Amino acid sequence: MPLLQIRNLTHFFGGLRAVYNFRTEIEPGELRGLIGPNGAGKTTIFNLVTGIYKPTKGEIIFNGTNLVGLRPNQITALGIGRTFQNLRLWRYLTALDHVKIAFHSKIHYGLTGAFFRTKRCQEEEEEIEEKARELLRMMGIEQYADYVVTGLPYGIQRKVEMARALATEPKLLLLDEPTAGMSPAEMMETMEIIEKIRDELGLAIWLIEHRMKLVMTLCETIQVLDFGEIIAEGPPEEIKSNPRVIKAYLGEEVTV
Repeated sequence: MPLLQIRNLTHFFGGLRAVYNFRTEIEPGELRGLIGPNGAGKTTIFNLVTGIYKPTKGEIIFNGTNLVGLRPNQITALGIGRTFQNLRLWRYLTALDHVKIAFHSKIHYGLTGAFFRTKRCQEEEEEIEEKARELLRMMGIEQYADYVVTGLPYGIQRKVEMARALATEPKLLLLDEPTAGMSPAEMMETMEIIEKIRDELGLAIWLIEHRMKLVMTLCETIQVLDFGEIIAEGPPEEIKSNPRVIKAYLGEEVTV
């Protein structure tokens, strides 16, 4: 059974149709891309999957559980982590604190343990800190662990957000424009990190990205949206030569 199954997903904002009859299946360990022009509905789909919006119609089945109607924290606990198109970081916390906080659902020592700083509390906190530092190492930014995030370069902040998403221990990781605002060199580093995450942690990864080099290099299957509908789906070579995709991106007149 696929890890994620989406069927007939449709969403309206008032009278505006944002997503129409979207469907996909993602297998464990798969790296899948979702592309399309600005405003095509890509981030809306991620928001529907993670419970920020409730779909007008359709099914979202993750690991056998219907996600429709569940709260974002419940969906995260089931095993879906994500990053955001616009950074969602706390202004005055360090990189390490961001990642440690994301482990909160894994804590077992409770309020009493926290208040009295029991042995169990201390042991769990030490374990969480080591796991958080390991994720920062995986991102290549452990040296910035104790820096307040607002003082870090934008590309580093993006990696902090990715590490925080991994701290929720997901089975499926949604990456919404993970290289936005990065230099070409930072983009290449991030591509290597994404491959490393998939290979070492065994996650399925679903990513939205406008940089075609990244999508075409990393993704096994790519879906293309335009005005909320799928206009193409297939491997990178097929997508690159699809006339409907070329028309959606470049505005060329083609006969389909």
